[in-house]
Amino acid sequence: MKDHGRPEHPRHAWLPVVGLADVLLHALHCLPELEALVMVQSAVGSGNISLEFLFAKCQGRRNGKVRSVLDLVIPRADSVLEVLANVHFARAGLRVRRHVNIPGVGEVDFLVEECLVVETDGSTHFEPRSVKKDQRRNNRSIIGGYLVLRYYYDDVVHRPEAMVAEVQAVLKVWRSRRIPGGPAGVADLFA
Repeated sequence: MKDHGRPEHPRHAWLPVVGLADVLLHALHCLPELEALVMVQSAVGSGNISLEFLFAKCQGRRNGKVRSVLDLVIPRADSVLEVLANVHFARAGLRVRRHVNIPGVGEVDFLVEECLVVETDGSTHFEPRSVKKDQRRNNRSIIGGYLVLRYYYDDVVHRPEAMVAEVQAVLKVWRSRRIPGGPAGVADLFA
């Protein structure tokens, strides 16, 4: 990590550590983009610092890379997986809506191209009750005319290119089998 000089912001109230603002500003300048994003998203999402404050501290031509990371922060994220998947989907040019409420299903992590539900599941989704709940939500999504894909930590963190490729492949199949002029939905896949 390069030397950034003396801390400029208040230190932690009782721990002998540098304050959060300095930590995040250093991370934005020194860490790889996605690592810095995860740290900033966590701090902003928990209300410990504002995105506006960070933008104000990163003005000028030399901070373009830093501001591009700040632009990736999303208003609400339930997990680091959502943050990272959102970046990968956006960079692939996919039209994505986050935290969409689907009648009969509930809130889904992503609705891609208005036809594909994508869920990013952490370890709590491996508990038997969660597995059953998720499968029932998948079923209701499909009955409602949506396709469904689920991705886990390894997929989002270690294999994002494969995850995006699968999403694009499902969308390609969906588009190729739709009946022109017919209603969009899973029923079209089997026509």
